[in-house]
Amino acid sequence: MRLTTKGRYAVTAMLDLAIHASGKPTVLADIARRQGISLSYLEQIFAPLRKRALVTSVRGPGGGYRLARSPGDIFIGEVIEAVDEQLDATRCGGERDCQNRGACLTHQLWKDLSDHVRNYLHGVSLLDLVEHKEVRDRVRVRRTASGSPVARILPLGRPGVNRLTAGV
Repeated sequence: MRLTTKGRYAVTAMLDLAIHASGKPTVLADIARRQGISLSYLEQIFAPLRKRALVTSVRGPGGGYRLARSPGDIFIGEVIEAVDEQLDATRCGGERDCQNRGACLTHQLWKDLSDHVRNYLHGVSLLDLVEHKEVRDRVRVRRTASGSPVARILPLGRPGVNRLTAGV
């Protein structure tokens, strides 16, 4: 099992969308800037996310992307699988033909590991990550004139910032 950059960036971009949800669409250029991900790579990542109904797109001026469901209803396993990442540690892709057309001696070990990882990632939502202390410690929230929250991710290790603050 190998989680590639595509899977990691997909999760990061979806978390960024969840953090910065303000009622209006988020443009990929903003995510690219905040997360240090190439805009063209994000475009490649968002096509399958849209096809799997994890995000919706809005065209035209003021367009961009929104989460298709609430952050509590989108699970990390879905995001990773949407970009064709395999959550499988077996050498045979689960086909039980890893050695001489049969299962290798350690097939069940790797299958069980895959099942645990898959179950774990399908049990962690974007909301779980948004509420995680390490994420909250890096996010500063301020309110717009209409009262909508706007979040800003702070660089790691910024002195004096150790909690999520509102109205900053």
